[in-house]
Amino acid sequence: MMDSEVFTPLLEDFMLTPLVSWVKTVIHPTTCDGSKLSEYIALVDGIYLNEIMLEINPMATVQRTNKKVNNDPSLRIQNLSILIGQIKAYYQESLQQLVMMSLPNVLVIGRNPLS
Repeated sequence: MMDSEVFTPLLEDFMLTPLVSWVKTVIHPTTCDGSKLSEYIALVDGIYLNEIMLEINPMATVQRTNKKVNNDPSLRIQNLSILIGQIKAYYQESLQQLVMMSLPNVLVIGRNPLS
């Protein structure tokens, strides 16, 4: 795990990126305390990102995501795996493109979201 003095500025920078700003315009994560860390955890849990993928591709066959992750790595990994599958399916079925880049390692992110 990273030191908080290293991680906090990285987290704050990440939460200001165009991608995160766009995600927050589509679905604003409801968080307990509204902090950047809780917003980040809400994104990393995969719940909101899966909802966005459903908005992008409503015809997708949807697997049920875990709505209450409660910092459980296995539930987070399951949600992120579903998300990666939805993204790959969207590219292949809707865009007729094959994803050639290496995808995020959901095991690493799921087990240690602050890595």
